[in-house]
Amino acid sequence: MRRSRTLYPWRRAPTQGRVRRAWVIPPISVSENHKRLPFPLVQGASLIQGPGVDEEPQGVFSIDKFTGKVFLNALLDREKTDRFRLRAFALDLGGSTLEEPTDLEIVVVDQNDNRPVFRQEVFTGHVLEGAVPGTLVTRAEATDADDPETDNAALRYSILEQGGPQLFSIDALSGDIRTVQVGLDREVVAVYNLTLQVADMSGDGLTATASAIITLEDVNDNAPEFTGEEFFMEAVEAVSGMDVGRLEVEDRDLPGSPNWVARFTILEGDPNGHFAIRTDPRTNEGVLSVVKPLDYESCEQHTLKVAVQNEAPLQAAAPRAERGQARVSVRVQDVNEPPVFRENPLRASLAEGAAPGTPVATFSARDPDTHQPQRLSYSKDYDPEDWLQVDRATGRVQTQRVLSPASPFLKDGWYRAVILAQDDASPPSTATGTLSIEILEVNDHAPELSPPQGSLCSTPDQGPGLLLGATDEDLPPHGAPFHFQLSPRAPELARNWSLSPVNVSHARLRLRHQVQEGLYRLSLLLWDSGQPPQQREQPLNVTVCRCGQDGTCLPGAAALRAGGAGISLGALVIVLASVILLLLLALLVALLARSRQQSWDKGLLHDLQDDLRDNILNYDEQGGGEEDQDAYDMDQLRHPEELAALSATLGRPPMRRDAPFGRARPPAPRALPTSPADIADFILDGLEAADSDPSVPPYDTALIYDYEGDGSVAGTLSSILSSLGDEDQDYSYLQDWGPRFARLADLYGPPGARAGGTPHTAWPALWPRVRSSTSKG
Repeated sequence: MRRSRTLYPWRRAPTQGRVRRAWVIPPISVSENHKRLPFPLVQGASLIQGPGVDEEPQGVFSIDKFTGKVFLNALLDREKTDRFRLRAFALDLGGSTLEEPTDLEIVVVDQNDNRPVFRQEVFTGHVLEGAVPGTLVTRAEATDADDPETDNAALRYSILEQGGPQLFSIDALSGDIRTVQVGLDREVVAVYNLTLQVADMSGDGLTATASAIITLEDVNDNAPEFTGEEFFMEAVEAVSGMDVGRLEVEDRDLPGSPNWVARFTILEGDPNGHFAIRTDPRTNEGVLSVVKPLDYESCEQHTLKVAVQNEAPLQAAAPRAERGQARVSVRVQDVNEPPVFRENPLRASLAEGAAPGTPVATFSARDPDTHQPQRLSYSKDYDPEDWLQVDRATGRVQTQRVLSPASPFLKDGWYRAVILAQDDASPPSTATGTLSIEILEVNDHAPELSPPQGSLCSTPDQGPGLLLGATDEDLPPHGAPFHFQLSPRAPELARNWSLSPVNVSHARLRLRHQVQEGLYRLSLLLWDSGQPPQQREQPLNVTVCRCGQDGTCLPGAAALRAGGAGISLGALVIVLASVILLLLLALLVALLARSRQQSWDKGLLHDLQDDLRDNILNYDEQGGGEEDQDAYDMDQLRHPEELAALSATLGRPPMRRDAPFGRARPPAPRALPTSPADIADFILDGLEAADSDPSVPPYDTALIYDYEGDGSVAGTLSSILSSLGDEDQDYSYLQDWGPRFARLADLYGPPGARAGGTPHTAWPALWPRVRSSTSKG
């Protein structure tokens, strides 16, 4: 227990004796910023604890444990800590607590060590110009860190400078800035700059300054005025949407504000509304423009009276403008105006199918230039059907041909054309007029029966009868109602048949009594309601049949059994149509087969002729060896028909000098083959004739040419010098030589690669002869 008291002397052990009464230390005041340190504050304690001692900020206070004096060891700042509350203990020599600890309060006395500070460096305010005295503008506010309970923080406001008359004042205690007299005029001074001051110690201590910017807000206290009393301008006649001139005004109010924006009004001189004035938003000038074309011949000069005012209403106390109105004189310039049609667009009507030369209308115009008489001429600008003709001198329009009712330019019965009127001025002026012609419907078509055939039950009381209708190409009122009647030329029809109207476009045909089943041809008379009416007598084919219980004709087989008569008209028509269709299909197939056969024959002949003749090219002529002393004209192979004609004209052809003696003259040339099967025989006969003909190139001999080297992948085409037979050679490489050798490759190739036509065995003998005959090229 004794050790615990030594460590914690403020803890007292419980005792049975009497406890002494605690001692009291009154608050100790010490000035902030006290510089004589250490400074004794109080004496009478053994130990102190609390802020400034063993708590932050530590080291501010200390105690002499022998004398009990409490010392101040550091400068104090009231603005940081205005008082310290410590605990003081009284101990005996052994460290035991003699009595209860007491509070030791140290109060920091304020010193005027802080200047006042304005909350803003610049204060702004707005007030209307002309405001009455006492109007609040803005408020200046400041603070002071010193003790507010002392004069160190007692602030006072003042205005150091206004830059002019004393128009504003400030409340020393609150900082309110107000107007103090009349005369605030934005047009004189728009912004005021004030220098404000605040001081503590009720105005005798430390000071601070700030600025106040006061802006005067504009009011409409200045009326706009014209810069002159009269303005002179010129305008061209017959033109609208053109600016004529500008009206300048002055206004001292704030530019861009409603108090400055001008609005112009034409008071007098424009009863017909030819002019208008708008405001230029940039310059505030009035722009006078022509909105309705002027006419020099009607008025050569216009005098306008115009007024100007602001967009915002003028203040009641503002002075009135001296030049709020002005006079504007506009002189009209005469120009060549285009003609004016008396009626535009012009509407006319014409009966459909009008003959050429029918008058339509007179589309005339007048020249507004009465001071310059001119001659007008007329022409067409748009007439898509070229239907109309216009008289150039008078504008009289008439038709020049009949207009087709099916014209695509007829829109809902109207035809539109455009006519031009032009004067003879330099340069000329042109007017455009629209001529709309209504094509009146004429009753020129009689109604047609629809349908022209039908069927009826042989018993009058069966079935609904035959419903007949009519159509008419004419438009109302030249169409329905239609009238149906049995032909008056056949009065006997009325004994068996009857017609009754159903509506304006249909009638119903019935039998009066039972008649024999079969096909009946009736004659009906139809007419429309046009003026005059059009009528037409038309045939009607009626099939009378036996009907079932539902009132309809029985189908084909049942009708045959029930009626005992021949097949019906419908079945007969179907059968005939089927037969005709089959015949047409057979004929078409035969024609196609014949056409393909002829095309194949001609194509094969053409290809062979190309292979044997047209593919023989002319190169440098080398002759036929020692035996061939004369050159041969290769054109004879290309055009054998010309050679035959020439031989017939000149007589017998010349003989070759190397021809064997006693050779007979060759027979006349054969005609070209007409079928693919004759081609091989034709070629063989031709080669045989060439061998026996002394007037053609030499018969088949081996021709030796200069050696041109080896290594050719193609090999030789000659079968004479080849050691192999035709059957052992492979001619498939001819496919690689190009399209000109495709035919030979097809003829000599394997059986599976040939398209057919000529047997393979007929061709091997042809190749050596073809090679020999073409070698001279």
